[in-house]
Amino acid sequence: QVQLVESGGGLVQAGGSLRLSCAASGYILSINAMGWYRQAPGKQRELVARITAGGSTNYADSVKDRFTISRDTAKNTMYLQMNSLKPEDTAVYYCTVDAIKQYWGQGTQVTVSS
Repeated sequence: QVQLVESGGGLVQAGGSLRLSCAASGYILSINAMGWYRQAPGKQRELVARITAGGSTNYADSVKDRFTISRDTAKNTMYLQMNSLKPEDTAVYYCTVDAIKQYWGQGTQVTVSS
């Protein structure tokens, strides 16, 4: 049974930093990419950052130069380093794995106060 567990969310002041982690357990066949999405209240879920199996990354324009996605394949863990956080970054952040099917974590709340 595949499970993705996010951690690292919390409350931070604007300008601060957080690092989210996504630990994967279980065997996932043919991973194409991993990524982070977020969903703010009343808004659609949106892609924040994505890293392919080959290591290529892409980011939403709103987080470029502030967020960095990375992974540690030995630990089956993906990270999202978030710097210079803004109140508009407040959302529930979800990790996802694109494989034969798409897997989702349960989400972790990030709240940025002004």
